[in-house]
Amino acid sequence: MKLYNTLTRKKEEFVPIQEGKVSMYVCGPTVYNDIHIGNARPMIMFDTVRRYFEYKGYDVTYVSNFTDVDDKIIKKAIEEGVSCQDITERYIKSVKEDMDAMNVKEATYHPKATEEIDGMIEMIQTLIDKGHAYEKNGTVYYRTRSFPEYGKLSKKNIDDLEAGHRDIKVSGEEEKEDFLDFVLWKPKKEGEPAWKSPWSEGRPGWHIECSVMSKKYLGSTIDIHAGGEDLIFPHHENEIAQSEAANGVPFAHYWLHNGFLNIDNKKMSKSKGNFFTIKEIAAQYSLQVLRFFMLSAHYRSPINFSRELMEASKNGLDRILTAVYRLQELAEKAEEKELSPEEDELLKRTAALQTKFEEAMDDDFNTADAVSAIFELVREANAQITEHSSREAVEAVLGTLEVLCDVLGLITEKQEEILDTDIEALIEERQQARKEKNFARADEIRDTLLSKGIILEDTREGVKWKRA
Repeated sequence: MKLYNTLTRKKEEFVPIQEGKVSMYVCGPTVYNDIHIGNARPMIMFDTVRRYFEYKGYDVTYVSNFTDVDDKIIKKAIEEGVSCQDITERYIKSVKEDMDAMNVKEATYHPKATEEIDGMIEMIQTLIDKGHAYEKNGTVYYRTRSFPEYGKLSKKNIDDLEAGHRDIKVSGEEEKEDFLDFVLWKPKKEGEPAWKSPWSEGRPGWHIECSVMSKKYLGSTIDIHAGGEDLIFPHHENEIAQSEAANGVPFAHYWLHNGFLNIDNKKMSKSKGNFFTIKEIAAQYSLQVLRFFMLSAHYRSPINFSRELMEASKNGLDRILTAVYRLQELAEKAEEKELSPEEDELLKRTAALQTKFEEAMDDDFNTADAVSAIFELVREANAQITEHSSREAVEAVLGTLEVLCDVLGLITEKQEEILDTDIEALIEERQQARKEKNFARADEIRDTLLSKGIILEDTREGVKWKRA
């Protein structure tokens, strides 16, 4: 299996640290709003990577964090007049609902930054003790030039760099020894959440969070660190600098980064009006369609989102699922009998297509070619499997299709359609919940219906609904 390693800029044979095991860290979202389709791409793609490793027999420990302390969270909490915890709990719940709807598997560990502060303080102190960090008036900075290999991931020359840390405004910028130095800890401002530390009552910088959570749950050196290519610099570069300076060993052997997502060939932006949350997409399409759309391009390539491409993805997924459902029905009625010579040849072609699927995935997780192999298998099934086929032939082709779809996270079990009477009953219950100001229950009912493809619209004439 070959992976394109951002660190070396080439494909490399995957050799795990521990035979049969994979340790994988994927940067998760900052939870201050519903996630958007840009967030969905790494979630879907690296979930697929995880699934393929598991298909190959690896025991995968998959860690994806929630950043639940951040300027944007604080700003949102102030705007709404609630606590930061109220904001983060609401949106962690929302993220998990969206991930479930996209069939993204639960991470082995989903650490929250606020629950790992002690580890961050400990690593920052280690960096100070080793001369890689310094404190000025309660702010702790990382001494970037103290790490000779800084820039090795992003291929940036340290002498050419502008100050690269995230958009975190800190007091005392002029106190930095060097404009390249970035924040590890900063003192609190009025009304902000804060924790006690040896330097000040305050909170951690963004970069230190992932270094600490990765080490705690996976160890000082991990197999794979992944995320969007926008994180290469400064976030992942800074993680390497912190982790390797503190721990004295390589941080990650392989770095995987997905390409950008554009909307109608333009960068996604709220100001351009082309910004879509997962929930907004779910109001028009099954999120299985969104997942299938994401798989249609190689994860490192940029991908363009448009209605036309989503419709094409819907049609493509329908072709696959229609073939699966047909085989499932035929399997129930098929007779036990000897394989015919034609069926024997069909099973050989089925095995060859499974190999073609694996070869595509072994080549840096080429999901586009893997999907192509599935379509070839669908064509074979549609042309060769009939009501006269033997049970062994039907089940062999069906089993292969189901397994390969599962690797890509495509659900092949038939979803039960909710009855109109049940929809009306839930809408009535929701209306009653709203009258009683039980908005949590009202939202829960809306989300339940949405997950079943039912879209509600509150109008002056009352609640209207339709099937997605």
